[in-house]
Formats: sequence, C-alpha cells, structure tokens
Amino acid sequence: QVQLVESGGGLVQPGGSLRLSCAASGSIFSINAMGWYRQAPGKQRELVAAITSGGSTNYADSVKGRFTISRDNAKNTVYLQMNSLKPEDTAVYYCEAIVNGYTNWGQGTQVTVSS
Repeated sequence: QVQLVESGGGLVQPGGSLRLSCAASGSIFSINAMGWYRQAPGKQRELVAAITSGGSTNYADSVKGRFTISRDNAKNTVYLQMNSLKPEDTAVYYCEAIVNGYTNWGQGTQVTVSS
C-alpha cells in the first residue's frame, strides 16, 4: 500500500509564498510522474504542475513564472514552491503520483491567500 502525505499549506497574504511538500511511502518500486492539482470551491479539480521522473515539467498557464515544481527521487518527495500568491490561488491542493503504475492521491492541503 502506498501513501502520499502532503504538508505546507496555510494562510498567506497576497504576494506571499508557500512551499508544499508531498512524500510517498509504502511499497514503492517505481514512481513515474508526480504532480499537484487544486480544487477551489465550486470548481473542478485542475492540474497546477507536473514533473516526470526525468525532471521534465509542465505548468498551468495561470501559475507559470510564479510556481516551481521539483522532486527529490531519493526521498520520494515532490515539492511546489509558490511565489507571488494571489487570492485566486486559494484552493485545496492535492498531490498525485504514479506509483508502481497506479495513480495515487494525497489527502489535500488547504492554501488560503487573503489579506
């Protein structure tokens, strides 16, 4: 069984920064793509950023230039550095990882951007 545990969410003022972490644990043989999604109230879950095992990245247009995704393969961990946060970034952020060929999700962490 594989678990994804997220951390790093919270309340931040507009223009501020947060760093999310997501660590995978359990019976792990391989991790392919890892990514972050978010879901705001009343909206569908959307991709924020993704990173392959080789380090190739992909970002939603709304976060390009502000967010950076990275991963530490030795720690089975993916990070999301979020800078210049805006109120519209407020959402529950979910970690996703393809582990052993199966899609796994974290429990979500709340990010609130408000003054």
